[in-house]
Amino acid sequence: MSPLLFKFIIILLLLFIVFNLALAMVRMVREEPDSKVPMSRYLGRRVALSAVVILFLILALKLGWVVPNQRPY
Repeated sequence: MSPLLFKFIIILLLLFIVFNLALAMVRMVREEPDSKVPMSRYLGRRVALSAVVILFLILALKLGWVVPNQRPY
């Protein structure tokens, strides 16, 4: 996997996480009692996708797709 494709996938996942967080906020503000889609669905997606991003980053580090910075300063 190329580093550019890996970064693109990570950016798309992070944008989708922010999008789900915004949908949950809209659902919370509207407070529709008979809503078919609960707010917890969007928050659950956000948590699950965050876990996927973390696992994907760990996998990329182990497989050598991403090389960490040796000296952070």
